[in-house]
Amino acid sequence: MLNMSDINVIRELGSCGYKISDIHRMTGYDQKTIRKYLRQEDFSPAPTNPVGRPSVLDPYKPVIDEWIQENDKRTWSKQHHTAKRIYDRLKAETDYSGSYDTVQKYMKTIRRDIQNKGSQELIWEPGFAQVDFGEADFIENGKQVRRKHLVVSFPYSNYGITQLFCGETAECVCQGLEDIFEFVGGVSKVLVFDNATGVGHRVHDEVMETEMFRRFRAHYRFHVRYCNPESGWEKGNVENKVGTVRRNLFVPMPQYTDMVLYNKQLLRAAEGKLQEKHYKKLRLISELFAEDKQHLLDLPSKAFNVCRYEHYKADGYGRVCLDGRHFYSTRPENHNQYVMVGIRAHYIDILKEDGELLVRHRRQYGKTRTELNDYSTSLAVLSRNAGAWFNSGVRQDLPEMLRDYMDSLEKPDRKSRLRLLSELNDQYGYKPAIEAFRLAFEKNGAVRESDAKVIAERITGYGVDTPPEAGPSLSVYDDAFIKPRQEGGEAAS
Repeated sequence: MLNMSDINVIRELGSCGYKISDIHRMTGYDQKTIRKYLRQEDFSPAPTNPVGRPSVLDPYKPVIDEWIQENDKRTWSKQHHTAKRIYDRLKAETDYSGSYDTVQKYMKTIRRDIQNKGSQELIWEPGFAQVDFGEADFIENGKQVRRKHLVVSFPYSNYGITQLFCGETAECVCQGLEDIFEFVGGVSKVLVFDNATGVGHRVHDEVMETEMFRRFRAHYRFHVRYCNPESGWEKGNVENKVGTVRRNLFVPMPQYTDMVLYNKQLLRAAEGKLQEKHYKKLRLISELFAEDKQHLLDLPSKAFNVCRYEHYKADGYGRVCLDGRHFYSTRPENHNQYVMVGIRAHYIDILKEDGELLVRHRRQYGKTRTELNDYSTSLAVLSRNAGAWFNSGVRQDLPEMLRDYMDSLEKPDRKSRLRLLSELNDQYGYKPAIEAFRLAFEKNGAVRESDAKVIAERITGYGVDTPPEAGPSLSVYDDAFIKPRQEGGEAAS
């Protein structure tokens, strides 16, 4: 804070016609500070607050605050500290010699402050949004799992939209926000986050955002506000919306097989809420959200690529390890070499040297070790080293009938079939190649190259079971060139 002598220097320079940038260069003061004092109109002295009398409890107030912070903020209300319990702990654990009344008065002050904070109602303008995560259980591929749902709430209209993720990473936050921005057709001008959840971390009073989120924010041009710790009322709308979403959309427990497709269903489900009435304003949410949309920023001309690119060194089997416990296959040729990896919210992309996608894995989360293998990447090596067939992952991945067939072949024939499978994989993809092998085997009890290639072409073209289109009728040529046989004669030639 500057003293009045410094302030007068700033104002005198300003009155002489110097610009803010000139004053900054001449004095070294921050330009915001210079602007502030140039605009300030009233420098009248203000009455100071009276200095309170020292209390015998003053040295122990930080201890009391710490006890309340550690316990009462995280436990059931019926297990919070009472004034009597605080007094007993002070007597037992410290050398406090004051009275119980002093402790009781201080506890009343703390409770009054908490109640005042909790009852504060904030007014939200159109176009603002609040962001938070919740948790709920789902049936994913037949297995019960707990997943995170990102909720974006527009407090002016009370309209909320949710997207499902396996974690709270910056990639998850950015992907969810981008999908919601695209869905509503605009970008919230201000987003309010809970202490930088998923997009950074707080160090004292400074928020350190991730590189991904900084780029995302610059791309969409929105502003960010972060709530203070333990200050849920600053974004109470979205916290209520998290619970509302869980009770209304996720009961009974939803079932899905593909989270990305399920997220599209959640976007469509949000449209149904537009026909409900606002709980307080008694107007349709659709009408209020139309006013929200008028204050949204335009979408950029190009969508943001929500992907973080990193180089990872593959192990001896050509696998890369992320988060210290999740392994993803690349190519066997990549063993002990650095591989470019694209880290997304739902996927892990393994890239070739030229940046082209080699293979995409479903991203794994959690503390349990996982290993994902895409055997399409090892077919080329296996076709050159057919002797490794019996211990290969490709063998384990094949249907039993094909596995038995390949096992029965002599080594030269097995090598030629592996080479064929590798070629079909490169041209049509791994699953169509396997399916072509299976259908060719069912047809002849063996895999012929010509059959497998035709079937693979049909699988990726118009489909195996789709009948060919009827060609043009040739009856007109029959009538013109093949005359009916005359009685006792021969057909015209």
